[in-house]
Amino acid sequence: MAILDAQQTAAQTWFRQLRDDICAALEAIEDDGGDAPGAEGLAPGRFQRTAWDRPDPSGDGGGGVMSVLKGRVFEKAGVNISTVHGSFAPEFAKQINGAGEDPRFFATGISLVIHPRNPNVPAAHMNTRMLVTTRRWFGGGGDLNPSHPDEAETAAFHGAYKTACDAHDPAYYEKFSKWAEEYFWVPHRQRHRGVGGIFYDHLDSGDWDGDFAFTQDVGRTFRDTYPALVRAKMQRAFTPEQRLEQLRYRGLYAEFNLVYDRGTTFGLKTGGNTDAILMSLPPEARWD
Repeated sequence: MAILDAQQTAAQTWFRQLRDDICAALEAIEDDGGDAPGAEGLAPGRFQRTAWDRPDPSGDGGGGVMSVLKGRVFEKAGVNISTVHGSFAPEFAKQINGAGEDPRFFATGISLVIHPRNPNVPAAHMNTRMLVTTRRWFGGGGDLNPSHPDEAETAAFHGAYKTACDAHDPAYYEKFSKWAEEYFWVPHRQRHRGVGGIFYDHLDSGDWDGDFAFTQDVGRTFRDTYPALVRAKMQRAFTPEQRLEQLRYRGLYAEFNLVYDRGTTFGLKTGGNTDAILMSLPPEARWD
């Protein structure tokens, strides 16, 4: 087993705790969703955890835990954590900050995607991570992906992240929300995936503790904000037409994740667990 330094251990421990907190919040919603439209006859979902190891020539490449829930409020929710290390392939190393001169790396993080059953409830994505090469930095963000956008809901989500950003740097929200707007653009569809949020990468201000504190607040903001958005709408009735529109939107979501998402590329290029990497894909989608 690789020996982690204090910063690596602190980040890994935090991502594990955040996973536990978010899973508990989503399971509590499942418990309270017995009379939600579409939940008839379904039992409250529970996360099933599956551990995996990353193959590595050294015999120790780290691994992770995939947690997936299929329930009555959440058709599919995945909350994954991982801590992996090793060496990048030469060509891929050239694309990674600080790895061109030395391909060794360490990465730990959390990644989650939530696909609700009710089309009125927005899907969502959040991930935060710490990477170490010859440099070390944080990246991640949170974004909202409704099939039926709601201006008040969007404003509440963005407002929560603006508050989190402003507590650390008044320039963060404008910079990171714009980055999300650019990152979640789907060129071949000429539209955005969702209504945005924040996205950041290569965060290395020179104050590791401050950068870690910000990354923790990104996770806390999602933990505290998204469940409230779900509870506000999970009892709303929906029509077959709304369900069809939701399935079509999920097709767009899948296209982005398979073609453009950096996390998907990173996981596949570094020998991650394929099922955990593709956990983000919806359980059902339409392309008609």
